[in-house]
Formats: sequence, C-alpha cells, structure tokens
Amino acid sequence: MKTDACCAGQSRRNFLASAGTAALAAGAAPVVLTPAMAAEAPKPATSAALRPFDLADVDLGESPFLHAQRMTEAYLLKLQPDRMLHNFRVNAGLKPKAPVYGGWESEPTWEDINCHGHTLGHYLTACALAWRSTRDRRFKQRVDYIAAELAECQKASGTGLVCAFPKGPALVAAHLRGEKITGVPWYTLHKVYAGLRDGALLADSELSREVLVRLADWAVVATGPLSDAQFETMLDTEHGGMNEVMADLYFMTGNPDYLALAKRFSHKAILTPLAKERDHLDGLHANTQIPKIVGFERVYEATGDAAYGSAAAFFWKTVALTRSFATGGHGDNEHFFPMAEFDKHVLSAKGSETCCQHNMLRLTRALFLQNPQAHYADYYERTLYNGILASQDPDSGMATYFQGARPGYMKLYHTPEDSFWCCTGTGMENHVKYRDSIYFHDDRAIVVNLFIPSTVRWAAKDAVLTQATSFPEAPSTSLRWTLKRPTEMVLKLRHPGWSRTASVLVNGTEVTQSVDAGSYIEIARLWQNGDRVELRLAMEPAAEYAPAAPGIVAFTYGPLVLAGALGREGLSPGADIVVNERKYGSYNDAPFTAPTLAGDGETLARSIRPTGKPLEFTIASAEQQPVRLIPYYRIAHERYATYWPLKPATA
Repeated sequence: MKTDACCAGQSRRNFLASAGTAALAAGAAPVVLTPAMAAEAPKPATSAALRPFDLADVDLGESPFLHAQRMTEAYLLKLQPDRMLHNFRVNAGLKPKAPVYGGWESEPTWEDINCHGHTLGHYLTACALAWRSTRDRRFKQRVDYIAAELAECQKASGTGLVCAFPKGPALVAAHLRGEKITGVPWYTLHKVYAGLRDGALLADSELSREVLVRLADWAVVATGPLSDAQFETMLDTEHGGMNEVMADLYFMTGNPDYLALAKRFSHKAILTPLAKERDHLDGLHANTQIPKIVGFERVYEATGDAAYGSAAAFFWKTVALTRSFATGGHGDNEHFFPMAEFDKHVLSAKGSETCCQHNMLRLTRALFLQNPQAHYADYYERTLYNGILASQDPDSGMATYFQGARPGYMKLYHTPEDSFWCCTGTGMENHVKYRDSIYFHDDRAIVVNLFIPSTVRWAAKDAVLTQATSFPEAPSTSLRWTLKRPTEMVLKLRHPGWSRTASVLVNGTEVTQSVDAGSYIEIARLWQNGDRVELRLAMEPAAEYAPAAPGIVAFTYGPLVLAGALGREGLSPGADIVVNERKYGSYNDAPFTAPTLAGDGETLARSIRPTGKPLEFTIASAEQQPVRLIPYYRIAHERYATYWPLKPATA
C-alpha cells in the first residue's frame, strides 16, 4: 500500500521507514445481481461478450484447489467477527463485545498506516464468496451478523460512516480537508464498501445492502464540497478501488450520484497517460494502481467512455506481458521497476506481492469478459497456479505477503491472529472463489478456460458439463455432457499458448487438431446425453527470461513454474510463520549457498529430466549434483529457487 497525502509519490513502506516506525474484494466481475436488484439496475453502456456462471452453479472436484478452499473455509470459521468489530463499536460509542485482534488491526507498530478495519471488509467478501460457493449457512449468518452490527454502529453514531481508525472519523475528516495525515483511509474504507457489496450481491443480504447505501450516501455528501483539483490531490493517497465500488453501486441502484462519484474517484494522473498508451509506471507503488485500473474498466462498462477502457487494456498489456515474472507476479518491494534493471530486482526476497496477483486476476477476468482472447486466460492460468494457489500454506491455510525469488529463501506465512496483512485479507478471498473463472458462456457457447475437476450447470440449456482431469499431472482433460434432450451448442476449449499442439476427441474419435497455440477450439454439434469430449495437450520444459537479463532464467512446464526444492538446511520448525511482513528478507537469512546452473537457458531446459514421480524433474547443477525441480505451487516449508543466475558452460 501507498503513503498518505503528505508524502505523495513515496510508498507507505518507505514513509514508515523514514519516520522510524489490499486489495480489492473479489466478487463477480461484472457484478452478478440478484433478480430483484437486476430489475432496477441500469443497463451497461458496453455489452460483455461473455457472461460468468453463478458461483452456485459450479462445483469443484477433488484437487489442490478444493483442498485450498477447505483450508480457507476452516480459517474463516475460526475467526471471530466480534473481534474484528471491536474498533467499529468503540468509534460508534458502543461497548465492544470482544478484544480486538492484533497486527495491523491494533498494534502500535502498524498504527500509522491506519488500516484498522480492512480485515473486516475482506472477511465479509470471503464469507459471501464461501456462502455462494458452498451454501454453508454459517457463512451467510456471519455476513448478516456483521451487517447488523454495522447498522447498529450507524444508528448509534448518527452517520452512515463506519470505521475502525484509532482516531475514528477525525482521520477521514482531516483527509477530506486536505490536511497532512498518515495512513490510507479510503483504501481501508474501500474494503468495507466491497465487503458489504459482496454481502448484498453474493450472500443475498438485504441488511448489507442497506448499510452499504447509507455508507455510500455519506461519501457523496462528504466529498461533495471538494473541487476537482482538491479531489485529485486527495487521490494521491492510496484509495483502493473506490471508483469500482461506486460504479457497482450505480449498477445496483441506478443512482447517478454514485456514477458521478466513481468518475471523480478515477485518478486522472494515472488514467490520462494510460489512455494515451504511455507507460509511466516505473517507481509507482504497484498495488495502489491495480485497483484503480479495475475501477477504470468498471467505469468504462458503465459509461462507454473509451478512455477508461483503453487505459485498462493498456495497463494490463504493459504489466502482464512486459513487466511480469514467470510466475505472473511483478514488482520489487511493492513497486514497479524499469525492466532494463530486471537483473537488479528479480532476485529480491520482496518480489511478487500476493495482493498484486489477486488484483491483476480481477482485472484480467473483467477484460476477458469484454474481449475473450486466449492470452487473457493464459495469463490467468499461470498466475492462478504460480501466484494464488502457491500463496497458501497447504498445512495451515495461512498465506504469503511477498513471493520473492531470492535463491534459497522460503515462503513466509502470516499468523492466524497477530498479522492481518493486506495479503491476509485477499488471501481469505482467493481460495473460496476458484470456481468463478473455469467456465463462461454466451447465448450459444460454453467456454472452458481452466482444466480443474469441476461440474457446471447451465440452466438455460438444461445442461450439465462435468470435467474430470488430473491436470497438470497429465496434459489432458475429459468432459461429459448430461442433457435432458439433444441440444445444439458450441463447446469452446482453450488451446493454451504453452501447448504447441492440441487435439479433440468426441466419444473416442478425433474430430479436430490445432496448431494455433493461444486460441480456442470450437466444437459445434447436436450434443447427446452422455457425449464425452477429450482435450489432449502437450507440456514440455521451457526457459523464460527477460530480454534485459538473458542470463537469469526460470524454467516452466506448461503453465507451471518449476522451482528448485532446496531443503530445510539452517531452518527451525515454524520459521516460516511470521508476524511482521516488513522483515521479509531478514527472516531466515543465515548464510546459504544455493546450487548454480551453467550454460544457456534453452539448452538447460532441454536437459531437464522427469524422475518418474508426478511433476517431479531433475536438472544438473554446476556442482554436478542434480537439483530436484517441482511445481512452485507445491513448495512449502523449505528453501527454493525459481530464477537461476547462469554461469558460462565449461568446456
């Protein structure tokens, strides 16, 4: 996250260091309205090419994704809403019902960032997603309980504003007056807005909607006196995706005040150059920008103003295709850096902030719905495996902040109750929404984007499509139709950019082959109940590197980044569970010499050999000892390397 208005252009982290002292909600994009809400909602100014399936219409089969979901569900149910509500009640003059949680929510170490309360917003979104996905009533009960508590706070305080800042509404008032402050109040409030939005739309919570509208009306009135210049100055401070949530409110209610505020919350200092396809991102705090861009895309959908759409598309192209690591992450110490200096940043322990990957996938999904091109889905898949799935400790369910590539470092995870980083919040959301981007549809076609064991119900066609696969352990997937009657439909299967060839079999007979990697294979026919479809792909090791640093290489296998599994030398049990995210790079920094590789990347990739175990390989090191390579998402509790500085090959 970024700094306050008094330190424009300087990161929050740098500001705190000099002073001596997350992330958007992941609901449906575009927002899926309930029938009652849809009846009153305005029509989008732009027509989406595809529509998502309701989370409730998709079930996950057994896979690492379902395991990750279950781990997060268990964590959500262990957390106590009253502890997250503590400061909200205090600021409303009400007696708290439980002690406040630690970390960012209360500890003096993080007081100046003023993120108190952000966890409640993320938690609301996560519970709403979990309810929509599982129909476990415990999650809906928590959404409704939190909404009722916030409604009581609004009633007691006599205002629509609810917040958990130590100085209460005074911090927000000072920010609105243009005074120097510390912290990111709009960023934090955005999480509450987004959580209430998702409670309303995904958990069918009418009380969440009522609290949200009062909070939104407060914002309209509170920001009304600001001139455009004053508003733009205020936006120099990180403000999350306030433009997106205000556009969503416009779609939910039809109130033009919310759309006007969405446009005011669209930071022109970022919007204008991006709309002109100018990359001015070097040195900017990465996750301050991405939620704004998600909001640009949403405002474009609401208004049809091409500048917003062009800015969002150009930003994605710049970050996803030219600024990202092999894992789909980007940045060093939370900031974009010049790609000419890739070699100075790629091996940092503070690369790839997980919140950034979370928000880039939200942007990718929104752009894909408008323009369903395979390169969006390819990026989504790569980042989903190597960023999101890789971010969770499979044993505890806790999540990472950074996922850096310092050779021999390890993933570090938050504690259950004493951290509450921004990436803790997005981590709550990430693993209960995997089903939202496997399938999409239009009126005649269903699109299969991800190869994950799952079932989707297409009510309009009386059709059920079940996907059975062991991907990525095997480069194929099988699909079976369950139909009430023979039905004409188009099945679109992604031919990923990483697969040189693809072939499709229907009921055991090959019907088409493709050499057009990064495209969709369309199978149009009158489908019968029980028809089976098999997609066969090709996975092989490959080398990836930045043009400015060809001597630093990562290895991939299909969409997977292969990591060197380097063991636990010098590490004590539990050394990867940490409280203070600022100390990344200094935790577990005892001297360690990682293996080295010699030669050029392409030759080394061809030398990678399978061991016979699923997704396990070896590569020879310069020390003549084989290095074990496994998918990065499987790395946990040990040292690893994803990027390798290469030595010249010896004669």
